[in-house]
Amino acid sequence: MRKTLVIGGIALASAVLLGACSSSDSPSGMSGMPSTSAPAPGQQAGHNADDIAFAQQMIPHHSQALDMAKLVPSRSTNPKVIDLASRIEKAQDPEIKTMQGWLTSWGAGTTSSAMPDMDHGMPGLMSDADMKKLEGAKGAEFDKMWLDMMIRHHQGAIDMAKTELQKGSNADAKALAQKIIDAQQAEITEMRGMLSQS
Repeated sequence: MRKTLVIGGIALASAVLLGACSSSDSPSGMSGMPSTSAPAPGQQAGHNADDIAFAQQMIPHHSQALDMAKLVPSRSTNPKVIDLASRIEKAQDPEIKTMQGWLTSWGAGTTSSAMPDMDHGMPGLMSDADMKKLEGAKGAEFDKMWLDMMIRHHQGAIDMAKTELQKGSNADAKALAQKIIDAQQAEITEMRGMLSQS
């Protein structure tokens, strides 16, 4: 009888321990939130093809925004433009890392083979010619060009994020899409205000 109790106690303790371990396997910084990363047997981990496409397309889209933001300090003297470029970098760089993490955990590549011609495949993305033109500008001419291009760029990201909200299934990806819409819509309003003052 005593032997049975000890074995039963060990089995119960093991089950409790295993249960405790699996419930804390949420992504870092997300403790206390329900984890969407535990798939049911034979099912993908709480995401669909639209979530993958969203991350695969938004990473290079955000990367170009960072490239544009990095041009500002050496070409603009407008403190408002310099400040906005800095905020764009601070917001979008961590978002890129988050999306790269999702793609890795979903077993998907960070780039989509379905988009060889990115200039025309994504809304708001600047062509190489646009970027060269921007790189060659300075001062007030640069500021106007940069603001015009960044408004178009942000509008493209908002369109992509709206598609994710409609078609995606991953809660974290949809939350990021909503954050992108809110932040970039506010920045578009801000940039239009700057253009009207120039």
